[in-house]
Amino acid sequence: MTWTSAALTFLLVMDPLGNVPLFLAALRHTAPERRVKVILRELLIALFIMLVFMAAGRTLLNLLHVSQEALTVAGGVILLLIAIRMVFPSPQANLAEPVTKGEPFIVPLAVPYLAGPSLLATEILVVSSAPISHIGWWLLALLLAWGVSAVVLLSAGWLQRFVGDRALVATERLMGMVLVMIGVQMMLDGLRAFFQG
Repeated sequence: MTWTSAALTFLLVMDPLGNVPLFLAALRHTAPERRVKVILRELLIALFIMLVFMAAGRTLLNLLHVSQEALTVAGGVILLLIAIRMVFPSPQANLAEPVTKGEPFIVPLAVPYLAGPSLLATEILVVSSAPISHIGWWLLALLLAWGVSAVVLLSAGWLQRFVGDRALVATERLMGMVLVMIGVQMMLDGLRAFFQG
């Protein structure tokens, strides 16, 4: 996986457009003048968590004795499940997300909306699929995806007014379709490596 495809994968799993209505719902009871500051704070907390997992991912896998082939197939399955949820959302994970009372802190904005289990598992997969010398490229990919997500989420109110919920949902479905293809390719790569080994 190249750093550009890693950045795209990170971005699709972060799903900033899908998070726009969820962020707005969670911030409904937050004072308007505080919303940008709260979003920025949650973005930075999420980035810190992402960086910790990126640094510790390889060590965790070594402790668990997980093979590269198993990790690749598992990563493909995870991405496929995320993509299916994006394309076919359940009533528990759509625009009807429960409203957070008061000003949210860490939960649910930083975790799990941004730095959720899916993204953290994807990070471990990507970092462990290449030599340690490539860590700088994976860091660049993560920062790029996080930066795009930050711009989208800081513009959440404007985006919802400008394009509307239907366009956001349609875009999320399209992103889910791309993620399906990436997940299937990862599973095929893992199976090919296993049977050739």
